[in-house]
Amino acid sequence: MDFTFSEEQQAAAEAARAVFSGVSPDGVPSPVLSRGPVAEDFDRALWRRLAAADLLSLTAGTRHGGAGLGPVALCLVLREAGQVLARVPLLEAGATALALTTHGGAAGARILPALGRGELVVTVASNGRTGHDAAELSVAARPAAGEGGGRVLDGVQTAVPWAPSADLIVVPACDADGRTVLGLVPRDHPGVALERQVSTNGERYAEVRLDAVRLDGTRIVDAEGVWPRLRALLTAGTCALALGVGTAVCRMTSAYTSKREQFGFPLATFQAVAVQAADRYVDLRAMEATLWQAAWRLETGAGGALPADADLAVAKVWASEGVRRAVQTAQHLHGGFGADTGYALHRYHAWAKQLELSLGPAAAHEEALGDLLAAHAPEGY
Repeated sequence: MDFTFSEEQQAAAEAARAVFSGVSPDGVPSPVLSRGPVAEDFDRALWRRLAAADLLSLTAGTRHGGAGLGPVALCLVLREAGQVLARVPLLEAGATALALTTHGGAAGARILPALGRGELVVTVASNGRTGHDAAELSVAARPAAGEGGGRVLDGVQTAVPWAPSADLIVVPACDADGRTVLGLVPRDHPGVALERQVSTNGERYAEVRLDAVRLDGTRIVDAEGVWPRLRALLTAGTCALALGVGTAVCRMTSAYTSKREQFGFPLATFQAVAVQAADRYVDLRAMEATLWQAAWRLETGAGGALPADADLAVAKVWASEGVRRAVQTAQHLHGGFGADTGYALHRYHAWAKQLELSLGPAAAHEEALGDLLAAHAPEGY
């Protein structure tokens, strides 16, 4: 079997690496735990560079001016973003573009060109224990009479990333028949109210309240399977960001322990340090293998004994646990530097905790995996 990435996928990763080469994680705001400042906006200059490099249109269809690439390319780019803690809604933009290219119809065609050019900033309200529990979406949709498939949305979504700066918020909402539709809600639409929140990594989030928000049919996506698809892409992308964070942290730890000396020898030469570093290397390789397996299943639709959701659950378990262990070991091996809030490792730890819990912690995905195994067990088990 050929496990190498295609030329187009490698080109996307190289382009991302070039754009992010000048980004320093020291430029991000201090997390709320250190009571430092909270940025009022995302990195607009970086956003423009991503648009100029055609990375915002990477997953949009060619008919919408995009490259038409899939989840694997998106995750390659997000891995690079995670290594520098890129403060841009790249995950939300890429996942939305990919989902709307496939399921968006006229609504997707209307926004995808502007999204790819960086003129439209999109985020996703993906709240919920695992990001897909219908009972936890907290937003209901009812028909809007005489509006060609329009809906009226009521409810609350909490911890919506980048919402204070986004132009458009993609809101999953439960219809009366139990289906989940997507509402493409402008941030300044009548009936939309934002309550300020701050995330673990020190970014501005928001609680989004929808009070009889009326959307016409051009702002509703009700294609079958659109929300599970979008949720799956967000989950895979979160795993890719976690892999990037873990990779950068392990690189920082390797450099530090190679130079820092105790008793006349570099820390890296001590067996106890080497064993811990080896364990984190195993974590990274497991995070990587499970991520690409899940992304490949999403991209190809290849079948298996279990649905692709099982691969996503395994990937998120490894991402959550692996990135947590990576930053904890890094802080331990850095000694006093690991607790210094002015050192970049502190911010990596805050981002790791945010990614660990985003779209559900490891325990939630282990439970989901158990449900899938039980549902698809051979007869007699």
